[in-house]
Amino acid sequence: MTRPDSPLRWAEAACDTMMQTWAPEDLPPKGRFHYHQGVFLSGMEHTYRLNGREAYMDYIERWVRSVFDPEGRILSGVHADLDDIQPGILLFPLMDRSDDPFFAKCLESVMAEVRDIPRTAEGGWWHKTTLPNQLWLDGLYMAGPLCAEYARRYARPDMAEDVVREAQLVAKHTRDEATGLWFHAWDGDRKTAWADPATGRAPEFWGRSMGWVPVALLDAADQLPEGDGKASLQALAADLLRALCPFQSEDGRWYQVVNKGDQPGNWLENSCSCLYVAGLCRAVRRGVLPVSFLDAARRGYEGVIRDLGWEDGRVLVGNVCIGTGVGDYAFYCGRPVSVNDLHGVGAFLLMCTEMAQTAV
Repeated sequence: MTRPDSPLRWAEAACDTMMQTWAPEDLPPKGRFHYHQGVFLSGMEHTYRLNGREAYMDYIERWVRSVFDPEGRILSGVHADLDDIQPGILLFPLMDRSDDPFFAKCLESVMAEVRDIPRTAEGGWWHKTTLPNQLWLDGLYMAGPLCAEYARRYARPDMAEDVVREAQLVAKHTRDEATGLWFHAWDGDRKTAWADPATGRAPEFWGRSMGWVPVALLDAADQLPEGDGKASLQALAADLLRALCPFQSEDGRWYQVVNKGDQPGNWLENSCSCLYVAGLCRAVRRGVLPVSFLDAARRGYEGVIRDLGWEDGRVLVGNVCIGTGVGDYAFYCGRPVSVNDLHGVGAFLLMCTEMAQTAV
């Protein structure tokens, strides 16, 4: 099999590689309703939108049926944790594809979790039920697009307002005025070891955490009607993408700790690079960034493609940080890397499908 020659062919090869590697029911963490599977399968669903291969949706449906009981109840997950809410986004295309009421029951189970998310005094979503008053950038992706689409489909403007408020709160507490970059997290109680005692902010700008932000905000904005809320999400996404571009390496990719590429131990990380490229492409297509930003997108895409492995028709997406919490510079730089984990392949699919729709 020859090496793919276009973004869509790369996406298809990555989907096929993972389908050959994992039965949908076995995707890790097996049996759990979790964002690891959700981001990968979201990327697969985006690929399906472009090529119409029903095998991809069949695969997604099999996974969904494996993590809910016949009454649509989630079999395994942490109730009201944002990480265990994100895959609910997969239920909308399954509902559109089938009149089986099972998927609507599943969706209501997920939305019951959304209603139970603990909140800060300002109304922000705790990232985990065990981490009081902490906002993490990742959480914007875990619940924002889901709630925005639910708001559109079920005429819930209050939920759309919630999504906008969440984004504005996270920006308020994590955005650095000097660089425009966003710190990984914020602790409203200022009690954790990583929190700055004055600001509550995490100490570093971690790559993938910022990658979730423009992808999530632009996904959510697509679901909102024209108005201040939509404009706010788009403006926040564009502002962060502008801030990221000066830190792009000569290779085209971005570093694990984005603003410290010249420091010992740092390394070029593929999942954040993929997410930034996806965000840049979408932002240009939506008219919230000028076409000139496609040069950074193209260079980022080419940098990731050069770094891929290709063995016997299988895509190998490496140099991807494993799932991680919040820490200092040494913590992030010391995190292990993986090949073809669900974070990496999911981000890669989002990049490829956005590039496939964008003239660069």
